[in-house]
Amino acid sequence: MTTRSIYSPDERDESADEQAESEASTGHACPDCGGSLVTDDSRGETVCESCGLVVDEDEIDHGPEWRAFDSQERDNKRRVGAPTTEMKHDKGLSTNIGWQNKDAYGNSLSTRQREKMQRLRTWDERFRTRDHAERNLKQALGEIDRMGSALGVPESARETASVIYRRALDEGMLPGRSIEGMATAALYAAIRQANLPQTLDDMAVVSRVDEMEFTRAYRYLNRELSLQVGPPDPATYLSKFISELGADDALERQARALIEAGKEANVHSGKSPVGLAAAAIYAAGLLLGEEMTQETVSEATDISTVTIRERYRELLEAEAELDDSAVDATSGAESGASA
Repeated sequence: MTTRSIYSPDERDESADEQAESEASTGHACPDCGGSLVTDDSRGETVCESCGLVVDEDEIDHGPEWRAFDSQERDNKRRVGAPTTEMKHDKGLSTNIGWQNKDAYGNSLSTRQREKMQRLRTWDERFRTRDHAERNLKQALGEIDRMGSALGVPESARETASVIYRRALDEGMLPGRSIEGMATAALYAAIRQANLPQTLDDMAVVSRVDEMEFTRAYRYLNRELSLQVGPPDPATYLSKFISELGADDALERQARALIEAGKEANVHSGKSPVGLAAAAIYAAGLLLGEEMTQETVSEATDISTVTIRERYRELLEAEAELDDSAVDATSGAESGASA
């Protein structure tokens, strides 16, 4: 059954023209040909990509009025500070006295002036934290930044960890617990939310507290703040382990396929995701004929050979069952088509 338009041809043309005019008025389409518009910041013009019509000119340039040819000149000419950040206790809004012992003209300060500036830096550092709570917050955010930098965690995840720690501070969850433990727990929670490949063992290496303390703090944070962090995906750790082993992309693709087969067979339920990732790498090496021993994978992933030996068999069985079911489904479809 065909559907007829309720509009006449003239009415449809009028509605199309009205739509084009509406798009042109909002700045999304060319008023002449209906093509897309682009903005040329160097000339301050908005032109059509299709016909070249100049829709707008002499636009306001919101950038700086100066030019810079390298990063040093750009920093010297910049007149604004860094954006606000949750990674600093004062959100980056305060100022500090530079460490260079030079005046505004670049001349070196005298010995007496250097001593005076050092005293001013000390008092400036003390006045930046008003009370004991701010000093503790400054220490915790410094720990998050230190550990995140050591682990190679991106700045966005460190920012999230700082927000989590501030929430715990506002909820009154810090009394009776160490600053380092809660800071490590907040960073690990941010890592889990961002699906990054850092493990508990990696956190234990850079943390100033033992693993039991910060894992207990992490469970406390997760429960009280309702972070809703799901179980980690074993495939998240593959790229990291493959890089440490120096293997190729074909091995990583085969390992991912094994993990997906294990998920469909529910092999990953109740298992360590890191152990499954290590077992998938070893099993993929067997399927591709790679000369990779269990000891080599164990040293790269910090997983025992016993765990690798148990898990890789389960993954291979899961993939075999998946292949058998696919073959049965194909043969059933072919028999039904022939009938």
